[in-house]
Amino acid sequence: DFSHECVDIAVDYGISGQYVTRLLDQAAIFRGYPLAVRTDNGPEFTSRAFMAWATAHGVRHILIQPGRPMQNGYIESFNGKFRDECLNEQWFQSLPQSRTCIAEWRRDYNEVRPRSSLGRIPPAQFAQEHRSNSNAAANTNHQVLE
Repeated sequence: DFSHECVDIAVDYGISGQYVTRLLDQAAIFRGYPLAVRTDNGPEFTSRAFMAWATAHGVRHILIQPGRPMQNGYIESFNGKFRDECLNEQWFQSLPQSRTCIAEWRRDYNEVRPRSSLGRIPPAQFAQEHRSNSNAAANTNHQVLE
């Protein structure tokens, strides 16, 4: 939530809990596992595969209350932007075409558009600066302890 970065958007005919866990494992290669994830009560998030994944990786799973989408307001806002700016603007003829179009929208969302809540910089830049600052602090702390 803190960076407002859209790490991935899965585009497929159906998305299961197991599919979601594979995507999260791929994201974790570069970003590490989150401390917690907040989701709605969709079947992909309440599946045995997803629950087992969260337990295995020590990820706290926060389920919002059914019928209370504003408990996940940031994601609801993101979904609205995505729907209005991308999905409602296109007539997708094929899965590959939809993947290409959605990837282009995601790149623009992450790398081009500044956010006032992030100091007027795009989410990808904010996330990169945070990672760089975190690594520098970790290296400094490590050097002091030696």
